[in-house]
Amino acid sequence: MPTRKACFKATYPKTEWEEVPCATPPNRPYPPARGRRQQTVGNGTDFSGEVTNFISSATGSFDSVTGVTSETGNVGGVPPAVANTYSLQLNTKPFTSSVCGPSPNPNCKGWQQFIYSNSGVAFIQYWLLQYNTACPAGWNTFSFPMSADIYCWENGPNAVGVPVQPIANLASLRVTGTANAGGTDTVIMTTAAGDLNAANQDSILNLAGGWQGAEFIIVGDCCGSDATFNAGSTLVVRTTVHHGNTTGPSCVLEGFTGETNNLTLVGTPAVAMGPSPAIVSTQSNVAGTPGSCAGAAGIGDTHLRTFGGLFYDFQATGDFVLAQASPDFVVQARQISGAPTWPDASVNKAVATQMGKTRVAICLPARLSINGKNARVNDGATLSLPDGVDVSRRGNTYLIADQSGDSVSAEVNATWINVSVGLGHWPAKVRGLLANANGNVNEIEARDGAVLTNPFTFEDLYHRYGDSWRVPPEESLLSVCGQKVQRSIPKRPFYANDLDPKLQQRTRAVCAAAGVKVDALLDACALDVAVIGRETAAKVFAGAPAPVAVAAPGLGR
Repeated sequence: MPTRKACFKATYPKTEWEEVPCATPPNRPYPPARGRRQQTVGNGTDFSGEVTNFISSATGSFDSVTGVTSETGNVGGVPPAVANTYSLQLNTKPFTSSVCGPSPNPNCKGWQQFIYSNSGVAFIQYWLLQYNTACPAGWNTFSFPMSADIYCWENGPNAVGVPVQPIANLASLRVTGTANAGGTDTVIMTTAAGDLNAANQDSILNLAGGWQGAEFIIVGDCCGSDATFNAGSTLVVRTTVHHGNTTGPSCVLEGFTGETNNLTLVGTPAVAMGPSPAIVSTQSNVAGTPGSCAGAAGIGDTHLRTFGGLFYDFQATGDFVLAQASPDFVVQARQISGAPTWPDASVNKAVATQMGKTRVAICLPARLSINGKNARVNDGATLSLPDGVDVSRRGNTYLIADQSGDSVSAEVNATWINVSVGLGHWPAKVRGLLANANGNVNEIEARDGAVLTNPFTFEDLYHRYGDSWRVPPEESLLSVCGQKVQRSIPKRPFYANDLDPKLQQRTRAVCAAAGVKVDALLDACALDVAVIGRETAAKVFAGAPAPVAVAAPGLGR
């Protein structure tokens, strides 16, 4: 890579850089995220990769692009929508910058964007966030409506021309940003033809000494606008962060740009280690599991999947702590016995969460309670609460999410609730029935700190461990669902193999027909279809991730 401050191009298959005339960057802002986190990607909603040291370079690319046939956006943020109007942005996490020195606001931060505008140019845009006084000479002033905060922005002096890229080329496009401790920042745009286009310039915000997080995103081309994809679109996005070692980045459910698209985050990102550490995530407008940095679940009667991927049955009855990530995020569930027909099985009849000061409970028969009062959310609607918690409903599924990216999803069925818990940051310290101990998928931890190692004894699982996570009355979030609840444990472990052979064969066939393939999930699914008595109980297993490990109590010593 040339180090001189100018613009360059390398034409595939050649690797030599050739200096070319610089282009003029667009004179328009690509502002930061503002306001409440939303469900679609952008304006604060995205997966970013963070490290504890400093990033020297990052690259945004697409592992795959499926179902995309069209994309439209507003040119310069102004309607009407025009095809192939978008920007690719590699954005830094806001960082401490000496350029904020004259600001009266101690919270002023620097923010930097490596941008490809599909108007045909790649450039760098610099920001001083909440500068809150007259901007430095040469900087533009920006303010959000109804806000007293003053932001400052300017484009780097060098921009490189890049041929306009139709959306059909998206899978082959790549944006790289570098920050050199010697004082040079570079944006590199790689096109579908394999050509490299680069612009070098002086560092303005001293990014090299503060860059610790990055997101890569395709959104509208400036001014808080939207990139709208056709129905059925799915993108797998890779954000690679080079930071001096092979450790994978932490996942944070956080984005930085104010532009948006019409996709949603789906599932849990993968984190890659090695020479090119990265976070790999999925965005789609096809329905899927809500996005989170780490996910766990309690489904059926009752099968738990921890954040580390341990799959184990927990058939006790009563109120339990599923997860507690902090005093501001707690999830509890109420398990009720399947007696008299299935006395050694239980199902979720209620789930509740506390997010900050907000308490939300979902109880059977279907009832929503917010801060102790009955509430209603229409199908397809979102109820935004004053402290940043959103409660939305899609069909029979409720999603409760806060501005940190923590979430609870409750699929409400006639006689049971499937619950999923998502975390907005991973790794994170979390305790409860859905947690692992010591980062080990085969270890779980009682409230008193005692660690159980797979395989667990029946006695340890249901007494030392299970009893410790029962909810004390003073900690209950579930009292709105009724005060009295049975507290018991099964008499013995109860699995699909304990069913009548003909019933087991029939229910396994139902699960196989639903698309369940993993043996451990097939067994759990077969048990659920039998105990719950509905073939629809198989649906949740068809899309469930394969367990990393499976526990069977009663096998340990």
